[in-house]
Amino acid sequence: MTNSPISGNCQGDPQRGVEQDQARTVDLLGAHVSIAGGIHNAVDRGVKSGCGVIQLFTQNSNQWRGKTVSDPDAALFREKLAASGIADVVSHDIYLINLAAAPGDVQDKSLIAFREEMERCARLGIDKIVMHPGSHNGDGEEVGIRRVCEAFDLLFTQVPQFTGKVLLENTAGQGSNLGYRFAHLKAIIEGSSFPGRFGVCFDTCHAFASGYQIADKDGYRRTFDEFEEAIGLSSLLAFHLNDSKKGLGCKVDRHEHIGAGTLGLEPFRFIMNDPHFRLVPKFIETPKGDDEEMDATNLKLLRSLVES
Repeated sequence: MTNSPISGNCQGDPQRGVEQDQARTVDLLGAHVSIAGGIHNAVDRGVKSGCGVIQLFTQNSNQWRGKTVSDPDAALFREKLAASGIADVVSHDIYLINLAAAPGDVQDKSLIAFREEMERCARLGIDKIVMHPGSHNGDGEEVGIRRVCEAFDLLFTQVPQFTGKVLLENTAGQGSNLGYRFAHLKAIIEGSSFPGRFGVCFDTCHAFASGYQIADKDGYRRTFDEFEEAIGLSSLLAFHLNDSKKGLGCKVDRHEHIGAGTLGLEPFRFIMNDPHFRLVPKFIETPKGDDEEMDATNLKLLRSLVES
């Protein structure tokens, strides 16, 4: 990497520019928020928790089919978002979707569900969809990756009104899940007929669980050097900032509060002060607490890590 992460060295930036970038970093912190009671309520919840950005599901995450977003609902969401001061919003696809599945019922339902996700996002003005690459279910990684590429070649053609990007999320590597190595994400991007329509969402818990040692300086540098070589840091368009309940290489996806898990505070300090990632939106997916009060607590802790 040209300017190594955690060095804090932004060569050529005047001090005022650095201060402005630091401020914008804080504004690009947020959380995954609920849409209970209507998707427009996600904006209010984000503001209440002190979010500068928000991530949401556009439908019930436990059901295959979501309702169509009406014109009034879309207008209210857009109006609230514009008035909120929230800088960005991304969607996360439902966990039922598996575009790496073999031809059959699950693959058919997954294609329909992701197509509808793209359609809803186009209506709402959301231009980034975070998704898990899926599971090959024993058919092999190469086969699963090919299926994902074929699925997106179809989907991008079917929904031209969605002009944004799909952000492939790295995974913890449980079972036959794809995406636990950067090479998988690279293969999907390069194997698609639409490589420019993809970016990456980097999940800290998943990376650590899959074996990337990001908890110390050397491991952090090695990890993002590998990312740069495989995909390019310019394609890293979002972070999920989550501590991990389990240890390095465990292959188990269990999120913990910031600094309270096996990652500790240091990797979050590295990311929050890395000049490469100042303008990249960062979302927590940590436990909410009884009344979602822990979002504000975790965001406050992350903001306290930003060095002046």
